[in-house]
Amino acid sequence: MQAHPIRILRIMGILDGLSLLVLLCISMPLKYIWDHPQFVTINGALHGGIFILYCLAILYVQIRIQWRGHWTFLSFLAAFIPLGNFALDRQLKKMEHTTTTQPFQKIWIVYGIIFFSFFDLFVQLPVMSTYALSLGASTFVVGIVVGLYSFTNTFGNIFSGIFTDKIGAYKMLMLGLLLSVASLFSYQFIEDPTMLLIVRSLHGFSSGFITPAAFALLANLRREDTQGSGSAFTGAFVGLAAIIGPATGGILATKMSVPNVLSIVGGIGALLLIALLFLQRTKQQRSQNVMKERVPLIWSKKLVQSYVGAFFLMFSQGSLAYLLPIYVQELGYTSRMSGTLLSMFGIVAVIIFITPLNRIFDYLSASTSLFIGIVLLGVSQILLGEATTTIPLYGVLSLYGIGFSFTFPAINKLLAEATEKEIRGKAYGYFYAFFSIGTVAGSFVLGSLDLINQPGFLFTGVSLLAFSIVVFFLRERKG
Repeated sequence: MQAHPIRILRIMGILDGLSLLVLLCISMPLKYIWDHPQFVTINGALHGGIFILYCLAILYVQIRIQWRGHWTFLSFLAAFIPLGNFALDRQLKKMEHTTTTQPFQKIWIVYGIIFFSFFDLFVQLPVMSTYALSLGASTFVVGIVVGLYSFTNTFGNIFSGIFTDKIGAYKMLMLGLLLSVASLFSYQFIEDPTMLLIVRSLHGFSSGFITPAAFALLANLRREDTQGSGSAFTGAFVGLAAIIGPATGGILATKMSVPNVLSIVGGIGALLLIALLFLQRTKQQRSQNVMKERVPLIWSKKLVQSYVGAFFLMFSQGSLAYLLPIYVQELGYTSRMSGTLLSMFGIVAVIIFITPLNRIFDYLSASTSLFIGIVLLGVSQILLGEATTTIPLYGVLSLYGIGFSFTFPAINKLLAEATEKEIRGKAYGYFYAFFSIGTVAGSFVLGSLDLINQPGFLFTGVSLLAFSIVVFFLRERKG
C-alpha cells in the first residue's frame, strides 16, 4: 500500500527537526565552546541533505494533495524554527486522516519547467561576474558576459513566440530543454573569456525557447477572472527559483568550479526533459497547430505597459546581478553572502505569491499594481547603495521582494487582458524578449559607464522611479 503523501512529509519533517536540534544544541556548542568544528561540518551537511528531501516532500504533498498554498509556506517556514517541525506535525497528523490523494496533474511538469528556466538564470547571478574575472576578463567584458545571456535570449524568445503558435508549446518546450541542457554542460570546455562569450550566447538563445511556450500555455488554461492570482501562483515558481538559485550558486561555487555547478543544473534539466516525454499534448495544444497563421498583434496601451514593465523589471534584475556580487565582495563578504541576499527577495515574493495575499492582484487593476511594484523596486535600489551591514542589506532585499511580487503578476495580467489565446505565444515571445533586453541593458549600461557600488544603485533606482511616473499617468483604475 502506498504511503500517504502527508505521512512522508511528517517523517521527513521529524528528521529535519531532529537534525536541526542536534546542529544547534550539540554540534555548534562543540565548535564554539570546545573548538571542534568538524561536528558542524558533518552535521551541517547531513542537515542540508535532509532539508532538501523535506522540501521535495512538501512539493510532493502540494502536487498530490493540492492543499492551499499557505500550508506549503508554513511547512517550509517550520524548518527554520527550532521545534517548528514538531508543532506542525500535530496539525499534519489530523490532515493525514481527512485528505485524499489526487491524481497527478501533468501541468505540474510545466510548472517544473518554469522553475528550471529561472533557476538556471538565478544560479548564475552570484557567480558569473566573478567567474569571468577569474578567466582574465576586464570589467567591461564582465558586463558583456553577464548581459550576453539575456541578449541572445531575446532572439530565442522571439523565435519561440512565433513558432509556439504554429507548432505548439509542447514541441518548443522539448527543443528548448534539449538545447539548454547541452549548453549547460558545454561550460566544462571553457578556457578563456572568448570561449565564455560563445557559450553564453548559445546558452541564452536556447533557453529563450522555454518561457514563452510555458507561460502562453498556462495563460490559456486560466480563467480570465483569475489571471492576477494565477499569474502570482506561477510567479511563485519564479520566486522559488530566486530563493534557491542564488543560494545554490553561491554556496556550491565555494565547494566546486562554476562549470560543475552549471552541469548540476543541466542534470536537473535532463530529468525534466525525460518527464516531458510523458506529457501528452492537450486539445488546447493541438488546436494551436491548426489556427490561422496570420493573427494581428494589436499594440494596445495595456500591452505596451506590459512590455515596458517587463523591460524595467529585468533592468533592475540585471543591475542587481551585476552590482550586488561586486558590492558585497568590497564590503568584505563572500559569494555565499551575495547568494543568500539574492534569495531573500525571492522568499518575500513567494510568501505573497502563494498565500491568500495573492488575491489582491485580482482586485487591484494591473496598472496600479505595476506602479506600486516599480516604485518599491526603485526605492530599494537606492537604499541598497546606502546599506553596508547585514541587517540593512537583508531588509532592503525584503522590500525589493515586495516590489517584485507586485510587478511580476501585473505585467502578466496586462498581457493576458490585452491578447487573445490565438496569439499568446507570439505575445509572450515579445514579452520575454523585453525581459531579456532589460537584463542586457541593466548590466551592459552600468558596465559601459563603469558604475559600480552606490553610483550604480542610484542610477538604477532613479531610472525605475522615472518610469513609475509614466505608469502613474497611464494606469487604469479597477472597475
